[in-house]
Formats: sequence, C-alpha cells, structure tokens
Amino acid sequence: MGFSTLLVSCYELGHQPLSLAWPLASLRRAGLDAHTVDLAVEEFPIHRAARADLIAIAVPMHTALRVGVDAARQARAANPGAHLCFFGLYAWLNRDYLLQDEDRSQGIADSVVAGETEQVLVDLAQRLSSGHPPDAVAGLTTRERTAAPNLARLTLPLPDRSTLPPLDNYAHYVDGPLADGNGNVPAAVEAGYVEASRGCLHKCRHCPVVPVYNGRYFVVPVETVMADVRQQVEAGARHITFGDPDFLNGPGHARKVARALHTAFPAVTFDFTAKVEHLLKHRALLPELVACGASFAVSAFESTSDRVLARLQKGHTRRQMEESIALLGEVGLSIQPTWMPFTPWTGLEDYLFMLRWIRLQGLVPHVPPVQLSIRMLVPPQSALLEHEDAPDWLGALDAPNFTYLWQHPDPCMDALQLEVARIAEFAGRHEAASPSNGSSKSAPHPDPAAYGEDFDPFEVFRHVERTAYKFAGRPAPDWPLPSSPAPQPPRLTEHWFC
Repeated sequence: MGFSTLLVSCYELGHQPLSLAWPLASLRRAGLDAHTVDLAVEEFPIHRAARADLIAIAVPMHTALRVGVDAARQARAANPGAHLCFFGLYAWLNRDYLLQDEDRSQGIADSVVAGETEQVLVDLAQRLSSGHPPDAVAGLTTRERTAAPNLARLTLPLPDRSTLPPLDNYAHYVDGPLADGNGNVPAAVEAGYVEASRGCLHKCRHCPVVPVYNGRYFVVPVETVMADVRQQVEAGARHITFGDPDFLNGPGHARKVARALHTAFPAVTFDFTAKVEHLLKHRALLPELVACGASFAVSAFESTSDRVLARLQKGHTRRQMEESIALLGEVGLSIQPTWMPFTPWTGLEDYLFMLRWIRLQGLVPHVPPVQLSIRMLVPPQSALLEHEDAPDWLGALDAPNFTYLWQHPDPCMDALQLEVARIAEFAGRHEAASPSNGSSKSAPHPDPAAYGEDFDPFEVFRHVERTAYKFAGRPAPDWPLPSSPAPQPPRLTEHWFC
C-alpha cells in the first residue's frame, strides 16, 4: 500500500473547512494520496488513522487546538508510527507544548507548520514517502529544529472539497426576523466559505495572526476565489462568507472579488470582516459592496473603553465605532460587532458602560450572548506579552490549556465573567432549540419559561444587565422590552467566538 496522508479539521466556526480543502488539493496536485475528516461533524476515523503515514491536524483557532490534541492522542494510540503534524496559527503559538515529550519517547506532535502551510505539507509528505527524515523540510518545526513560519507566496490550486461533508452539515445563513405575526420563520440557506486573502497588515496585540504573519498579507487571485465560490454555489450555497482576517486590507482586490461574485451569481449574498478604521477609510467602497450582495460586516469592536482599545492597539476609538455604525446604517449594511469585554484593564464600570452603549446604539440583536462573556486569551508568543505592564497582571503559562493565566485586580470581574458565561451557554442552548432559529442543528431545549417561547435577545441581554448591576450593588435600569419579538439582523446560525 502506498504512502497515505490523513488531513484532520477540528472546528472552524461552523464552516466547511477550507483548511483541509487547500492542502488536499495541493497534495493531490503533487500526486500524493490524501483523505480528510472534519471532527466538527464526523467521528474520528480510527481505522483510517491506523493506516495513515502522515496525520496533519489543522488548528487555526483555540477551540480547534483543544479538539486537535485529543485527536492526536487517539491517532498516536491507533498508529504509533505515523508522523503527526499540527498546522495553523495555534500550532505555531503552542509549538513548545505540542512537541514536548509526553511519555519520554513521543510528543503530542512530531512537527508544526504555520503561515502558508500547503507547500510545506507537500514537501513533508514527499520526504516521508521517500523514506527520508523530515528535518530538512523548509518551514517545518520539529523537536530538533525551529523554523520560522513559512511566508513564501504560494500559487494556490482550486480547493478540493470533494471529500468534505456537504454544506448542509454547516452553519446556514438567515435573513429576517425570528418570526412574524403569523408564526412564519425565515428560510435558512446553505452558506459557503472562501478566503480572498491571507495574513493581515495590522498588528493588534491580542490577535493570533500577528505572531505568525507579523504584518504580511497575501491576496488569492480572483480567478481562484471565484472558482471556489462556483463549486460551492453548485453544491447549494446561496451565501458566501469571506473569512479573510480583514477583507479590506486590499480594497481594490475586495472590489474585484465582489464584482466578480455579483456578475456570476447576482442572487448570492456575502459577508466579510473588516476593521473599524477600514470601514471608515474605505467608506466610498461600501455602497458598491452592498450593491454586489454584501449583507453584513463583522468588525472587532472589542471594547467601549478607549483606554483598553489603545492597550490592545486596535487602531480605533469608541467615537469611531459610533461613526462606523451610522455609516453602515446609511449604506444598508448590517454590523456584527465582536467583543472582548473581560481583560485585566476592564473594570466593572467599563462593563456597565458597554452594556448601556450597546443598548443606546441599537445593537442588542446584533450581539450574541457569548460575545458578552469573552475573556482575553493570552497564548504563548502573543504580542500582549511584550507590553511593559505585563508583569503586573500576567500569571504562569497553563500550557495544556494554551494560555497564560491572569486574574483581574477586582475579583468580582472574574466572578461576573463566569456568571455571564453561564447565561450565554444557557441562552445558546435555548436559541439552538428554538423553532425559529433556522438552523438544521438540534440541541436540548431548556425551560421555555426562562426566555419565552421564542429566543428573544432582549430578554437575555436584560438578564446579563441585571446580573452585572447586581455585582455593582445597584438595580439595573428599567429598560422597556420591545412590544413585539425583536427582529434579528442577517446572520449565520453559528456565532463567532475564539
């Protein structure tokens, strides 16, 4: 039997994993045998892992790495002789832990790759298949040698999605209120996922892209992006997510891609991610993006405290966030802000102000409860470690959980975060179980009396508010609830988190 590679995805925010489709295409282009599994929707294939010579696990995010380490241990038990490679942002950040000796003979991983990974994986497979040790592979980090992330510009093939689970296994796109007066709910359509660029020009201190790409950015040719869009539309997608760290890093490229998408598929909508400063800087482009089918934009607001925003090196202020909300409202583009409300520098009054601000800006339906609970992660290699005040708040490295520990100077903030996380988890289960969610996924249905027959974001938000004000020792403002079910903005049925 010939040399075989098993590519493993762990979790990618409810998207069909492009992190497998591109390496699969690259390996097959080189004449190598490869197979895939997505552990977000499939069981770990013990028998296939037992026959694989190379098992490569994609870990672009923290949640994926947690799943990936468990998968690696299953793979090691099933096939001690296989070469285990982790690739992606969080592989590089946690390379020391992944490559350490777990049982004095083998670590969790044999190698780690980051940056533009596809050619490194091909080179690794070719070298292993010829019986040579992998240490000479450029861009490959092993226990014997540390290599910098591979930032060579690649000629990427059309992603190969032929062995990935169908799109109906993943997050769907919903546009419309949760339910109208007649009990009708919006149709959920299948959503595809592409990337028009990789890396990022910016250096936000908390971002995991920064230690790997360090301000580098690569565009994917429009023809390649559109070929990938086409195969997903032919598979049923009626909405496309552009998963670039920032779609507007290259505004000219973004315009070309959006125009090509709309010309080929005028009924297909899309969403993208962009920094606040880019939304404002490229405001003249936004009406054209909307005309081409842009439905919503994700933007990392993170905090309403200018002091915290400066500490994170976000490049925007609260006033600019307000300006971006008004701007997007004028052009008809919905906003989905993401938040990091719990940091060592965010006090209780900051948190209460953020809640008031979200209400006053009309953003309650735009903020999933999980966003109100997110606590800052500090992975190894994070730029946060370089800040001069890090010794004041930074604790020990908890390597098995892939983060440095930290405690808030005010213990009630840590307690509040745990309580808000509990509320968000409960609300998330209820939303998934709601008949108006539009998702094909199921979940245990908690007591409907907790938030009403339908998931109502205002009820959940008020619960968080009351909890926060209770920690502050004073009653929450008596905000009136909407007289009818709150309309939901366009969205995907899988919420963003890290």
